[in-house]
Amino acid sequence: MRVIPVDTSSATLLVTKLPEVKVRDRQTGEVAVDPVTNDRLMVLELVFIAQGGSDMIKVTVPEKGIGEGLVMGAPVFLSRLVARPWESEFGGRARHGIAYRADAVMVGTPAAAQG
Repeated sequence: MRVIPVDTSSATLLVTKLPEVKVRDRQTGEVAVDPVTNDRLMVLELVFIAQGGSDMIKVTVPEKGIGEGLVMGAPVFLSRLVARPWESEFGGRARHGIAYRADAVMVGTPAAAQG
């Protein structure tokens, strides 16, 4: 599966839904964990504003990567955001979308690049 790095350097990201535990299986309530680190995964919703438009996105982040002070409407930045296109079939219906994953989410804006 292709992983596409997402450049957020010219975007504004605002929290629209605070992090919640990501559930892997809704029927059993099984919590999603990172397959490599075994860290519990969280999901939060953001508005991604760039190039004169905006989109709502859900981003999965390891619990250890959730920064302090997240509140509704807070500007945030994401560490190593990637997008993964996905598709599946359920009940005879094809579904597809983009899953977003970051290493961390922190309140504020990243420091300007030095150079």
